[in-house]
Amino acid sequence: MPWIYLLLAGVFEIGFALGLKYSEGFTRPLPSVITVVMAGISLWLLTQALRTIPVGTGYAVWTGIGAIGVAIAGMLLFGDSTSWPRLLCIALIVSGVIGLKLVS
Repeated sequence: MPWIYLLLAGVFEIGFALGLKYSEGFTRPLPSVITVVMAGISLWLLTQALRTIPVGTGYAVWTGIGAIGVAIAGMLLFGDSTSWPRLLCIALIVSGVIGLKLVS
């Protein structure tokens, strides 16, 4: 169950980060509220996961999920670069997250 909490925390972290873009510096009320709610849910789920998962592993996986998700969303939603070096770096993050799961 802790790994499910951590996965969900990462998904809400993606929502939080994307919300920062859509809130335009917290100048748009609805996206701003959604962003704050997403951050709160993400942090709560992270705290639940960290009851069992070591903090270093949990935090690294949480930020990795967020980084991967936001990078992919940026490519799909905002036309961010899809160059091979960028995709390679994302693949390295994915392998690191998988590696942490396997050794934990």
